[in-house]
Amino acid sequence: MQNNTFMLGFLNQIKTEAAKVDQCMRADLSALHGDIDALLSEVLDYGLFNGGKRIRPLLAVLGARLCGNQSEEQYRLGIAFEYLHAATLFHDDIIDQSEIRRGKSSVFKKFGTVAAILAGDFLHAHSMALVGQLAGEAGLRSFCRATKGMVDGEFMQLRNAQKYNLSELDYYDAVMGKTGLLIASACEVGAIYAGGDERYVEALRSYGENLGRAFQIIDDLLDYQGDPGKTGKKLGNDLVEGKMTLPVIIAVNRAGKEDKQRLFEILSNNELRCSSFDEVSLLIERYDGFTTAKIKAEEAVIIAEKQLQIFSSGGVSTEKKLLVELARFVITREK
Repeated sequence: MQNNTFMLGFLNQIKTEAAKVDQCMRADLSALHGDIDALLSEVLDYGLFNGGKRIRPLLAVLGARLCGNQSEEQYRLGIAFEYLHAATLFHDDIIDQSEIRRGKSSVFKKFGTVAAILAGDFLHAHSMALVGQLAGEAGLRSFCRATKGMVDGEFMQLRNAQKYNLSELDYYDAVMGKTGLLIASACEVGAIYAGGDERYVEALRSYGENLGRAFQIIDDLLDYQGDPGKTGKKLGNDLVEGKMTLPVIIAVNRAGKEDKQRLFEILSNNELRCSSFDEVSLLIERYDGFTTAKIKAEEAVIIAEKQLQIFSSGGVSTEKKLLVELARFVITREK
């Protein structure tokens, strides 16, 4: 009961902050209405306000607060990270041909590929403008590093899939590009915006990197073990796309000769990947791929929490407590 009460309180805090982020986004987009096409406005409204916990903008806000800035302007900085995140989702769904996003038609499915690409491009450009305006050159440098890293991470993941790369280190490099750098940048840019000491900036960046690692590993697990009613996505998308996610890498590395050959046979055949979800899941389970991946996500969260110890002077702040709770939530999330 106590744990349920704790989680309810935490989720209520997240919802309160998410509502402020949404309010800020709506105000920002409303100010743009006279300057952008009506269809673009419709696409943005559909794609941006279709669920989501607004974790990335929250990280920017908390990073700024933890470094002493309590201005409401933090939310304008935060929405830049939600814009960039949304842009990547618009484009990712096209790449993956994912027709469903959070239980509804994805942007490209509803509005077409061209509209989804252009809307993503617009959000990318607008997010850069916001970060440059609010966090200056240093903030924009971090933001652009994350943007370039996301593209590079996608290419790395593509190459890992084509070569059936079984290196966990290469997997983590791809994860850092795809997920970790943007989450780390949200924390870092929040601290930069607030004029935080370099030690604080570095600590928050490291916190974000490890949080991002845990976040992606849990994503990998949810693709095999999640509830489609909660995730809004079909199970097995990663397998169909041939992605070398952590549970698969662990299983293949541990598998006996016969099972390893079977896994490679499935991974190398488009038709088998589409029809062998249950078989692959059983093989991953046999070699503790799911359990081991979960442990590695938990280890990343422990490292993330340790980065916050530098903010211990004057007791535990609300912001620090929320960041700790957020890291622990990542491990238990169901969507």
